[in-house]
Amino acid sequence: MNNSKKPVIVVVGGGAGGLELVTQLGDRYGAKGLADIVLVDASPIHIWKPHLHEVAAGRMDMHMHRLEYVAQARWHSFEFQLGRMTAIDRARKTLHIEAVADFDGEPMLPERELHYDYLVIAVGSTVNTFGIPGAEEHTMALDTTHDAERFRQKLVAACMRADARAERGEPHEVSIAIIGAGATGVELSAELRHTSKVLRAFGVHSMDPRQDVRITLIEAADRVLPALPARISASAEKLLRDMGIDVRTSVRVSEVRPDGLATPGGEFVRADLMVWAAGIKAPNMLSGFGGLESNRINQLVVDDHLVTTHDPDIYAFGDCAACQWLGGEGTIPPRAQAAHQQASYLVKIFAMRLEGKGDPGPFRYKDFGSLVSLGKSGATGNLMGGVVGGSMFIEGLVARMMYRSLYQMHQIALHGWVKSSLDAVARFIKQSTEPHVKLH
Repeated sequence: MNNSKKPVIVVVGGGAGGLELVTQLGDRYGAKGLADIVLVDASPIHIWKPHLHEVAAGRMDMHMHRLEYVAQARWHSFEFQLGRMTAIDRARKTLHIEAVADFDGEPMLPERELHYDYLVIAVGSTVNTFGIPGAEEHTMALDTTHDAERFRQKLVAACMRADARAERGEPHEVSIAIIGAGATGVELSAELRHTSKVLRAFGVHSMDPRQDVRITLIEAADRVLPALPARISASAEKLLRDMGIDVRTSVRVSEVRPDGLATPGGEFVRADLMVWAAGIKAPNMLSGFGGLESNRINQLVVDDHLVTTHDPDIYAFGDCAACQWLGGEGTIPPRAQAAHQQASYLVKIFAMRLEGKGDPGPFRYKDFGSLVSLGKSGATGNLMGGVVGGSMFIEGLVARMMYRSLYQMHQIALHGWVKSSLDAVARFIKQSTEPHVKLH
């Protein structure tokens, strides 16, 4: 338990927004001894979540893009606590962190309590299976690095088994079903098609990637990317179909079985691997967490200053928070750009609370558009607001470059211009000398 007399700001969740926040607060207050900044996360490493579909497809080596929280804490004057938040005592202003075991199950860190003066919850989101029978048991999500690595290993194993069957002259199709054609589903399906095309370079010789690796993308809405403008949706769907991906819209899943999924109309789609990407919700633990107000998908309800409605010293942002979109419709969408903007806003909030600076006013989300990566086929999307002064549809190489720049912006927020630029050059050189598909 921290007994420091300095203000203690605890941020729970080291995703894109949470890590950017503690980095900026550490530089501003931790380095000068003005406050203790603490990051809590159940994983010891960070990877940018939009990269997980590339890790899952085997087209990105996670180790090239991972960041150790302990290292970032040392560089930017904050403390890292490994563990999962399980409970909160708002009266005592303490968090309960569960014990942590090592890879062999041996105790590594005990249960502990952390004191806070200000608490920021940024634990992100998880998939929402909407209570569909069998979905949790038989599908995989891409919420964490563990999920992505598990899918990649299963994909490689399925292709190797199929290749062995092909050499024996037996049926050898590998079927992959992706439920949900939002950004994750669309990007994963495209990356998987590119992966299947280069598997032969790694010993998979007897399979025709386009014919023998069947990818089915299923969406309940009447088009892919239903949350984005229709023109982006049409462009993405055409590219997917051109890649040989079976795109099925206006199709709902009624049940998931070990060998495939069923629809209300009685159709059965056989699949060796199934990924659920059809919706999100905040973690179940946030439902009524510590007496705080939450909505039907477990998001903590916050006001226009990102303050939880029942406690002025607890903030929430990112995917796990429900904040009204001032000037827009409904709540702020769960996007990386929203978390980035909210992290920058909270730095101003703490300047007000710790330094007596003026109120920055309510948080106003600026939608700069959406970009969807389709692997080597490019990208598609639209730019809005402060980027072009209106709305502009882009696709191809320009969209692909813009998409990659989003990650570079995240790196700059964490490391500054010099280090992020050097890291980008180093990754480019390393990628040019290594296989394009990770099999081990």
